Amino acid sequence: MIHLPKQETKAMVAVHGWSGILLGLLLYAVVLTGTAAVFAEEIGAWSAGHVATQSAFERPMADTLRRLGAETPAKYREAVDLFETGDHDLGLFFHRHEMDGGELISRGLFYVVGQDGRVIHRQVGTNEDVYGARNDNALSAFLVDTHVRLHVPNPWGLLLTGILGLSMLVAAISGLLIHRHLFKDIFTLRRSGSAVLANRDAHSVAGTWSLPFAFVLAFTGSFFSFFGTIGVPVVAMAAFGGNVQALTEAVYGNPGKPDPRLAAIGNMDRINADAIARAGAIPTFVTIENFGRADAKVTTYHPPRSGAIAPMSLLYDGATARFLQEKPLIGPKPSAGGTLAAIMSPLHFGNFAGLLSKAIWFGLGFAMCYVTYTGIRLWLVRREGGVRSFAWLERTNMIVGLGLPFALGASAAAFLLAMPLGSATWWTPAGFLIGAALAIGAGAIAPSAARFRLWLHGATGTLFVLLPPLRLLTGGPGWRTALAAGQPIIVTLDIAFLLAGGWLLWQLRGKASAPRQSVALQPAE
Repeated sequence: MIHLPKQETKAMVAVHGWSGILLGLLLYAVVLTGTAAVFAEEIGAWSAGHVATQSAFERPMADTLRRLGAETPAKYREAVDLFETGDHDLGLFFHRHEMDGGELISRGLFYVVGQDGRVIHRQVGTNEDVYGARNDNALSAFLVDTHVRLHVPNPWGLLLTGILGLSMLVAAISGLLIHRHLFKDIFTLRRSGSAVLANRDAHSVAGTWSLPFAFVLAFTGSFFSFFGTIGVPVVAMAAFGGNVQALTEAVYGNPGKPDPRLAAIGNMDRINADAIARAGAIPTFVTIENFGRADAKVTTYHPPRSGAIAPMSLLYDGATARFLQEKPLIGPKPSAGGTLAAIMSPLHFGNFAGLLSKAIWFGLGFAMCYVTYTGIRLWLVRREGGVRSFAWLERTNMIVGLGLPFALGASAAAFLLAMPLGSATWWTPAGFLIGAALAIGAGAIAPSAARFRLWLHGATGTLFVLLPPLRLLTGGPGWRTALAAGQPIIVTLDIAFLLAGGWLLWQLRGKASAPRQSVALQPAE
């Protein structure tokens, strides 16, 4: 149990309340989109109808790599990135590194090779063009970008989400301190008594159970937000005279004696097969440094081994395809700092144990959304005069808390309709804005908060139920096709949308004639 003096407890309650109320709605948006982004890869396969299961790294690519390397101008052969794109097609990005307005970017020639070995796309551009949203991944990219920087231009978006992460950390710590009976609060759910008392218990239980997750999410999220915007420039200025490229090479590169002699790249098929056997998993990403030179190095990146959290990477000699060593993510040698940095992404996105850890992270993220939404409502109850003196904030809380899922559903519907037309990158965010505008408009004209809640529950439930048939009508694979192709995630997400939408509509039973006036909440005794 935690015992603070009365005055300190009162101060912690104030800190807890104001830390949530000042940035709570933005924090809710970041956590909700992050909860969905946990399944970004699966949502991408569901929405685009991807049914291929054989990885591009399991297919022959050595001859294609050599051929495209010979066709690519020498100025773009400083490095090559290999990754999967689309429905397990192979992406190859031959590029050089350069500074653009103080920012390190990659510029070069991007190829997409289909499953039959033919080049189906060729493009000159930067890393923003190559790794940005495409027609077939616009929905998953939209979710990730909203979570990472709320679509605010860099570096301000990352700074904003970093500040939100710190506010979550403050709320988590102060919430821990004001629990006088922490272990008792974990299991206390009083159904009898006032509605506010029951809501407070539910808020307390959800918040207490998700406290460890809140700490992890806040810390790792702040790390990602501040690392590139503040950490890298400061370290580059202090240790490398402001040279960000030199810092990047020192931290992520492979030190060794340069050997610029021309040499053909080794057998990439052999490297892939050996890497898969050693790591026990297909690479998620492969990089080649100094392509076409005797000092070429190939690094393959893999998910964590079973029972581990940190991802792993393997280093190969590019000219001979010979295995060299298991490579730390940061620096040339293993270190505590490198290991800590390596586990940040798996801990933040919950992808270290496959679908199981993702499902747990999704549930905990949903609990954090509930805690944020109900926390604002409970804060309103404690204000003098109840929620009526903060009616605008209560309405705004509903617009964001209940309207955001509706707007995300609208973006999914817009994607499904626009992807066959090739315009999903425009219509996906446009669908979100249309959904958000409808929610805001409904919130402004609704005669009461209770009526507005019913409207949004009904609209969101209906939209979710319609998403699976809309996916089928726009050319998506049926359940039998998806299962036969080994893609049960398509069926699983269809069922999830149907259940979520059905549950929201079921909540409306007997409430069609709900009172048109909002009932003011009363403070709990």
